[in-house]
Amino acid sequence: MNNKDKSFLDLTEMEISKAIEGLGEQKYRTDQLDDWIYKKYVRSWTDMNNLPPKFINELDSLFKLHPLTEIGCSGKPSDPAQKFLFETSKKNKIESVLMYQKKRTTICVSSQSGCAVDCKFCATASMGFKENLSPGEIVDQFLHLSSRSQSRVTNVVFMGMGEPFLNYKNVSLAAEIINKKINLGARKITISTAGVVSKIYKMADDRLPYKLAISLNAPNNTIRKRIMPLTNNNPIEELIKSADYYYSKLKRFVTFEYVLLNNINDSEKCAIELINLLKNIPCKLNLIPYNEIGGKFSRPSNQSIDTFIDILKNAPFTVTVRWSKGTKIDAGCGQLAVKN
Repeated sequence: MNNKDKSFLDLTEMEISKAIEGLGEQKYRTDQLDDWIYKKYVRSWTDMNNLPPKFINELDSLFKLHPLTEIGCSGKPSDPAQKFLFETSKKNKIESVLMYQKKRTTICVSSQSGCAVDCKFCATASMGFKENLSPGEIVDQFLHLSSRSQSRVTNVVFMGMGEPFLNYKNVSLAAEIINKKINLGARKITISTAGVVSKIYKMADDRLPYKLAISLNAPNNTIRKRIMPLTNNNPIEELIKSADYYYSKLKRFVTFEYVLLNNINDSEKCAIELINLLKNIPCKLNLIPYNEIGGKFSRPSNQSIDTFIDILKNAPFTVTVRWSKGTKIDAGCGQLAVKN
C-alpha cells in the first residue's frame, strides 16, 4: 500500500494491520503506534523514538501521519479560549476552539468545512458547503488542540463548523476513536444537531453512547422557519418526537440549545411557549445570548434576557445560561467562518 494522500489517522484497523504485516512487523506495533498518536500526541513519525528507524522511515514513505495543517491561531494560551485555523487535504479551511472553564477544558471540533444547513444567524452559513471531514480530520483537531492545551482535555463537543448529522458516519467513527483510543468517556462527548430528525432516530437506534444536543432556537415553526430553513423538512413537532424517542431508547436527557435573538425569539410569549413545548421531555435547556457577527441579527438587551430567564424559572426542566467564551476572537457559538 502506498498512498501518501491518505493519512494514517484515516486507515481502518484492518488497513493498519495489513500495513504493519506488510512491513514485516509484529502486531504489537499497533499498540505502540496508538500510544504515540493518541496518548502522547506526537506530530511526526520521527518523534516515535522507541520504534525501529527502518519501520518509521517506511511508514513515513507510505503515509502522512496527520491530515490537517495548522495555518493560524487566535488568542494566547492564557486566554479563556483559543481558535485554531486548519487546512484540509483538499485545501479547504476549518476552525476548532480550545476553551478553559474552571476544572473543565473543552475542545470544539468541526465536522464539515462550511455548512449546507444555512441557519440565518450563523457565520458558518456564509461559507456555503465545502466538504465533509473524514474521521481522521475530525480526530486530528482533537489531537492537535490537546497537544497545545495547558491542561488535560475533559470534554469534546461537535459544535464547530458544519452539521454533524449530515456527516453521520464519519462523525460516529471519530467519536468512537476519541472514546476508545483516546479514552475520553462517552458522557464527555456531545454531538450537536440543528435538528436532522432522521439522524436523531438513527443515533437512538444505533445506541450511540454520547450526549445529544439539539439547536432549537424557536418555540414554534413560524419563527424557526425564518431562522432555520431545515425546519421546512424537519418541523418542530417531529423534532420533539425524535427527542422523546431518543430518551425512551437511551434514558439520557437531551440538551436543547436556544440562541436568544433580539425581537425574534426573546419575547415573554416565546418563553411561555417554550415551557409548554418541552415540559413533557426529560431535558435540559441551554440559553445562549446571541454572539453578533455583524449581520441583521443582534443580542437582546440584558433586561430582555433577564425577563426571559425569570419566566423559565417556572419550567419543570433545568435551565442554564451559556455566555460564550472567545467572542473577542470570533470563536463563540455561531461565529466560526473562514474565507477559502
